[in-house]
Amino acid sequence: MIKNTVATLMVRLHHLPLPRAAPAPTYRCGRHLALAPPLPRLRASAAVMSTAAEQTIADQKRTLRAEVRRALKALSADQRASEDLAIQTTILDSSWFKASKRLCAYISCQQLREVDTSKILAECLPSNPEELAKDLYVPRVEDKNRNMRMLKITTMDDLVKNSMNILEPSPVDATGNNREDVLSSLSPVDLFLLPELVEDWGVVEGTMTHSC
Repeated sequence: MIKNTVATLMVRLHHLPLPRAAPAPTYRCGRHLALAPPLPRLRASAAVMSTAAEQTIADQKRTLRAEVRRALKALSADQRASEDLAIQTTILDSSWFKASKRLCAYISCQQLREVDTSKILAECLPSNPEELAKDLYVPRVEDKNRNMRMLKITTMDDLVKNSMNILEPSPVDATGNNREDVLSSLSPVDLFLLPELVEDWGVVEGTMTHSC
């Protein structure tokens, strides 16, 4: 159901005609062609057309989000749990997760219908100290503008509930020292696990070209 909804609306987005500015006039100079400076009227017209296209895309994305949220709400608890398990198993079994040493991940929130990450976090933070753990950084909201920091934790006990009843790391550890911020880490992060409602992945060097 979700896949069909997303696929249908993504087709709309990809086929949305984006206006293009008219080609700038040219003038001939000897045997060479050079582009003449664009006229102010053409520049203003292109800007208006671009703004209109951006607004249309924004409206399409709002529609897409609303439809996917409705589809998520319609999922039964059993179906959601089954899909969460399948997603986590895929990640845990992947070579890129097994090879990662340092990662940033989110603490899933059931109220937000995010994909469960409890098994992934448990794999990063083994209860047995002799097991090889991964360096794990999780988000902490810093202010009303939703600015975040990714702080390192070593156990699930490092997490406390914020005002929204969402788990996040306390700013200091059990010894009273400030937690390590990922931006101050001397080693690079291998992997990011981020929650998003809808994504359209491009095939340009494996990078995401559109998110919603």
